[in-house]
Amino acid sequence: MEPSRNLQPLDPVAAGVAGLLDQIEGVQCWIKDREGRYAWVNRGFLLNYALERTEQVVGRTDHDLSPPHLADQYRLDDDRALGGVEEQSVYLKLAEATQDDPAFAGKERYPHALRHAKDAPEAVAVLRRALAAAEDGSVVVVQVGFSTNLARLLDSPPDATSPLDGKALVAKKVKLLELMAGAFQPIDGNAAYEEYNVVKDRAAAAKLAEAWPTEMIWSGFEIGIALPYPSQSILEDYRDVPHHPVKESYAILSPPPQDRPSWDLTSVLDGVLGSRGYFDRSPPGKVTVTEKGATTFTPDPQGKHRYLVLKDAAARARVIEALVQLSSQPR
Repeated sequence: MEPSRNLQPLDPVAAGVAGLLDQIEGVQCWIKDREGRYAWVNRGFLLNYALERTEQVVGRTDHDLSPPHLADQYRLDDDRALGGVEEQSVYLKLAEATQDDPAFAGKERYPHALRHAKDAPEAVAVLRRALAAAEDGSVVVVQVGFSTNLARLLDSPPDATSPLDGKALVAKKVKLLELMAGAFQPIDGNAAYEEYNVVKDRAAAAKLAEAWPTEMIWSGFEIGIALPYPSQSILEDYRDVPHHPVKESYAILSPPPQDRPSWDLTSVLDGVLGSRGYFDRSPPGKVTVTEKGATTFTPDPQGKHRYLVLKDAAARARVIEALVQLSSQPR
């Protein structure tokens, strides 16, 4: 789709605000018009979408940039944010609450030690230290986002932490990789569905599928869709702290009575409690990532890849109840 040529340029005030927002590290910022077309985005936004220039975004909509289910949700969020002062104040209160905010009696709404993204340790170094300190063949890795860091881990050279390169270190220490990625059933009739966690770093996902040396269990997009997290739990659970971040995040993104698909939770559940039989698994085989970011599965008795399967309604009900009970347990 070609960007619209009828988009109005930013007025001087908006342009000034945009210039300030572009200096904020680690945060995505954007400006849209009433039709949902992007008028401006910052560098954080471009990085998230693996783009280089604002011209690649301006005039486009979420449906041009994101999978349909996400684009629809983003549009709903826009409508809510523009719906009135009350809705906007919810966003601002969550985003701006600090220990200086009198509304929280000198305390942070969400206490946390890491104050800025630049202070976070480098991911590959953290992974190498954790693996080097672990017993051989004991580690279950759960990946619920893009494959970037694990692909970089495979490419990491020997260092002071371990004399092994990344791939050898993984082969020695890791028992299993669980990852929420791909799709192994047609989604809305599309048998080559390009799932978000794959397409946002397709090269890394392809590398992981090709080169990861241990067993991999994939939780496809279809699994999370089949397991909606119940809004009743968001309304009634998570009461052990005054402002539970899970409860408040769900309330903003998918406010009750909407239920929210449980994509990432499924990989965590199978990784931690896989022996409990919450899911069936496909026969062994090989997952391949296509040039467009779809995932294909080829059965192979010697293959190291399998994907999760929900066999019936009883299994779905059992998994949903496990997710609710485990997620909402008081700390």
